[in-house]
Amino acid sequence: MTNAALSQKPNKRTAEIALIIAVMFWGATFVIVKESLQDISPMLFIALRFTIAFILLIPFVFKFRAQFAREGIIGGSILGVILFLGFASQTAGLQLTTATRSAFITSASVVLVPVLQILIEKRRPANGTLIGVALVFIGILMLSSGGNSVLTFLADIGSNFNFGDFLTLICAVSFAAYIVYLDYISQRAEFWPIFVMQIFVTAALAFIFAYLFNLFGFEPVRLNLTDNALFGIAYTALITTLLTTAILTKYQKAMPPAKAGIIYALEPIFASIIAFFVLSEKISNFGLIGSALIFMGLITSETFDLAVQKWKAKK
Repeated sequence: MTNAALSQKPNKRTAEIALIIAVMFWGATFVIVKESLQDISPMLFIALRFTIAFILLIPFVFKFRAQFAREGIIGGSILGVILFLGFASQTAGLQLTTATRSAFITSASVVLVPVLQILIEKRRPANGTLIGVALVFIGILMLSSGGNSVLTFLADIGSNFNFGDFLTLICAVSFAAYIVYLDYISQRAEFWPIFVMQIFVTAALAFIFAYLFNLFGFEPVRLNLTDNALFGIAYTALITTLLTTAILTKYQKAMPPAKAGIIYALEPIFASIIAFFVLSEKISNFGLIGSALIFMGLITSETFDLAVQKWKAKK
């Protein structure tokens, strides 16, 4: 493929809809994985879902082997290392901290993406995007506080910051780096090597660390092939590994990383809605306000700069 074809970006609206669909699938994953992890250890779960996804991609490796140039292979492998680091640190961190603290610290990636975008790509996000990021972060904070005082929640994290929280912070940095580097490499290399290599590398590293975690007693390997476990492995392999990774790799480059980060921040809203219907988990009034702020952040990132341009044009 020529450089001109590589630099051609997907339609922005199509890309936004595609990323939102991916986020909806992520939201459903929370409930499914929660049930599956009762029967399978987390690192082995990651290894199996990514391995199945890679096996299904092998025919495409042969079909599109001409596209597997050095830059795409290396870039996809780097993405795989970053993606695995995010999954592994989040999994390990969850053993040592609460789910609420983990969710909030992980959400810090929405703030870190603009910072990394400036450092790595030397590109400042638009003002509307920065305002949107701030609104989204406040919204996620309100969702994470579970209806309690935001200040009390923050004070608890600050005063009781533990090693599990530190590992989760590494997860947030990893996911932010993934978003920014995906934007960088997807505009310079072919789709197939980027797509395939990140899944292969994540699967390989997950198996290695599943073995090491079991060896040192951090996470004993556990596998009971119940209906929940089999469905969870199948769903995550096909939908939230193959499908969503393909969507991100193909469509994220249509927008700046910071804007994509805001769209990804919709995940806890979809997770809360699905948990409400499937697990009968209540959403507090505080959480509803937080959800509204997240949506406001997305709308602001989309409309603020255009509104300012129109206002200046009228002056």
